[in-house]
Amino acid sequence: MTSLPDQPRFRPRFDPPLREPSSTEPQTRTRHPARTSAPSLGDLAELVRAPAALSVIGDSLAGLAAARAGTPTPLRGRHALLPVASACLYLGGMALNDYADRHLDATERPERPIPSGRVTPRGALAVGAALTAGGVAAAGIAGGRRALAVAVPLAACVWTYDLVAKDHPTGPVVMAACRGLDVLLGATPGHLRSALPAAAGLAAHTLGVTVLSRGEVHGTTTQVAGGVAAGTVAGAIAAAATAPSVAGAAGAGSYRTVARWTTVAAAGAYAAACLPAQVRAAARPTAANARTATRSGIQAMVPLQATWAARSGSLGTTALLAGVAAVGYGLRMLGRARGRAGVSIT
Repeated sequence: MTSLPDQPRFRPRFDPPLREPSSTEPQTRTRHPARTSAPSLGDLAELVRAPAALSVIGDSLAGLAAARAGTPTPLRGRHALLPVASACLYLGGMALNDYADRHLDATERPERPIPSGRVTPRGALAVGAALTAGGVAAAGIAGGRRALAVAVPLAACVWTYDLVAKDHPTGPVVMAACRGLDVLLGATPGHLRSALPAAAGLAAHTLGVTVLSRGEVHGTTTQVAGGVAAGTVAGAIAAAATAPSVAGAAGAGSYRTVARWTTVAAAGAYAAACLPAQVRAAARPTAANARTATRSGIQAMVPLQATWAARSGSLGTTALLAGVAAVGYGLRMLGRARGRAGVSIT
């Protein structure tokens, strides 16, 4: 894949950006009155893009399903903290994202919490640090040293991306690493090696969508969008074509059949969620089509997580992720009814 030269700055975290280009940009930095009171919960929720956390909790669930595939790995109550750890690291990264972008947002997005004065830069940095620390702590409680061995590098990748790598060619790779490590974080109670295919699949999807997102303002290229579309097809086939991992036991044959067809259905839902927009972007690589394809790629994360959970034979996790996808769809419809295009996660 190749990217366009002189690309604008983008601000994704675990997910690629959805930046609408501004029609006019002031030539001087906008100044806002200093915050004189503590930010409201609504301001903080907007800062961390709270609803967008739905796209990340499935990482650890898919990783856990893969790590337990075909094995009697026991589940403990503390393992429920793994999705909490993922969400904290994700939301902390969102706060760091806005802290790092505060000067750019003063011209491009002055309505955001920091440039509007509703949250101070120091407050945003504190929120990011606190959520990162909370995420690492939750991972340690959930999985001990094994989980910390993944959570600490994941937190380092998050901070590296937001504060250093986002404007460099390595940015998409760093963000893809965040996604892959998040899947492996969920796998720490079981066999990490079993979760490597799921981690690779979700990281590859993240990499493709991030590269495609770099054309959201000036347009993408047919080669980039076509390559991402080909990656989507390959990812769906890779997950659906392999036999689900089901332990041998009475009734395992019929369960394996159900799991196989559930995997195929979930892979089809994943491809249907993002492939059409990617094909349109390849045919007409305009900025508008690139934004639509990026948005579709983000929304396809949960169906892809469900695909890998079904491939691992965890139909309960697959059903749970289907519910998460339904909630996300409902939130998007609610946002449109209120006159918003969707939740901004950049």
